Amino acid sequence: MRVIIADDHRLMREGTAALLDTDPRIEVVGLARDGLEAIELALAQQPDVVLLDLNMPSVHGIQACAVLRNRIPDTQVLILTVSEHADDLHAALRVGAAGYLLKDMPPVDLVAAVLRTARREPTIAPSLAAQLLGSDRPPATALLESSLSPRERDVLGLLAKGHTNREIGARLGIAGPTVKTHVRHVLEKLHLRNRAEAAAFATRRGI
Repeated sequence: MRVIIADDHRLMREGTAALLDTDPRIEVVGLARDGLEAIELALAQQPDVVLLDLNMPSVHGIQACAVLRNRIPDTQVLILTVSEHADDLHAALRVGAAGYLLKDMPPVDLVAAVLRTARREPTIAPSLAAQLLGSDRPPATALLESSLSPRERDVLGLLAKGHTNREIGARLGIAGPTVKTHVRHVLEKLHLRNRAEAAAFATRRGI
């Protein structure tokens, strides 16, 4: 999996590169100092993922993301920033960012997030997920919802109707432990605390 890292702080981009290089599944193929260089490198290298800061010289991260998603749609853009502002989060999602993470996250979680992004699994900083769950902006909640597999959507829909794990298993023809695993994945992916919140989410989204 090939990655480009764009950040105007040398320590941040080189430190992130060193971190990602510890995983044999990841190859860092370029480091960019600003948004314009990120675009040029990405167009030349065609990476799987561009890890992109927001507040950079020459071209802002949101603009760079929009260009990249338009020019090389197979490349996933993952925002890594210090900004917790809702406007930045929603702006990034509107232009096609595959995820939005904060720089204070644990290093091991960043590696996992980059790998998920390469697999086209959306990822949002847990501390910001509540903003999406309570948002009425379609691109926001749709990003979380799109991370569910078809089977997980089925389980979520039955949760919303009040079915127990046993009933869900019977309806879907799967074993109890498998149902429990699906329920756990649904809660983790949607950043929900319990079945009641999952049911409320599904009801709001018409699942």
